[in-house]
Amino acid sequence: MSALRSLAWEGESLRLLDQTKLPTEITYLSCRDYREVADAIRILAVRGAPAIGVAAAYAVLLAYRECLLSSDISAAFHQACQEISAARPTAVNLSWAVSEMEKVFDRYPAKEAGNALLAKARDIEAEDIHTCRSIGENGADLFQGRKGLRILTHCNTGALATAGIGTAFGVLSVLHERGAIECVYADETRPLLQGSRLTATELMEGHIPCCLISDTMSASVMRDKKIDAIIVGADRIAANGDTANKIGTYGLAVMAAYHHIPFYIAAPFSTFDFSIASGKEIVIEERDPDEVRKFAGVYSAPKDVPVYNPAFDVTPSSLIAGIITEKGVLKAPYEAAIEKYKKELAAKSRKEGLSAATRHSLDMCGKTVTTIPHSSFPI
Repeated sequence: MSALRSLAWEGESLRLLDQTKLPTEITYLSCRDYREVADAIRILAVRGAPAIGVAAAYAVLLAYRECLLSSDISAAFHQACQEISAARPTAVNLSWAVSEMEKVFDRYPAKEAGNALLAKARDIEAEDIHTCRSIGENGADLFQGRKGLRILTHCNTGALATAGIGTAFGVLSVLHERGAIECVYADETRPLLQGSRLTATELMEGHIPCCLISDTMSASVMRDKKIDAIIVGADRIAANGDTANKIGTYGLAVMAAYHHIPFYIAAPFSTFDFSIASGKEIVIEERDPDEVRKFAGVYSAPKDVPVYNPAFDVTPSSLIAGIITEKGVLKAPYEAAIEKYKKELAAKSRKEGLSAATRHSLDMCGKTVTTIPHSSFPI
């Protein structure tokens, strides 16, 4: 596991590793204001759906402490929660964590919710650590008994994207522990290079055999290096299994299908959004055009050239071989598998109780949420 930690609560502030500076600088942000945390999420100083969720929980705690000075604590608190949720609308873990914290606040008199909110934020962090390990074990079990694996991954899904060992990266970590990895091929992940800046750093720190490639090399690598599997993370998964993840994921899935390579999603159950039927309803965030026009802060394209810069794309469930979660691995047909999975979890929850993340996903079943379809979905 990487020695770098994406975040740490320090009693009065949230310490965030500024991932925009990696790998050349290791710089930490000390956030004492919820707006600072929201800004860090927005500019990708903290990124990765699980880490965003944990950061959001602590941001809500900071917001609560500020709102204690307001004449209407409840109104100010819920307004602050809306601001935090708006930082990155595609990351379902963000809205989930804020919702969980709001539920805690609503159970107490406004001036007495502080300790409960702190406990909840810590629980969300601890739960993510446990979830990552379970995802890693479940994913590694798909390759039981195999050695010399060559796996391709995209973007960053490790300790820098979570509070634990990671989601897709967690699978790689467990496979490495079992001596099963020959090489992990990491896409650089344009335009912000999360693969080269972050994943390559974590692979090297973890002494996992690896090779960095540009995004445009992926098809050739699949063919020439005899890739055994592709494992990526997810920012949101629709009820039918369609998955939103970092831009470029959809293209990898299409190429994997052509080369007959299994394409896996690794994500916590909280990433499912049962309020949306398919990926066509997922709102895709478009980012600053200069992220594409510039390289390392220097313009590499005309300053006024038009740019299309979606942060994510949607991979149809028909291209996904399996969805690896902390509860197990879902296989196609996904609508039936997910429905069966929900029923099993609901029955289990009645007997022994479930995590807040799983309860949230189950609570979303059957609810209708207004979303704005993106006009340029490639599906």
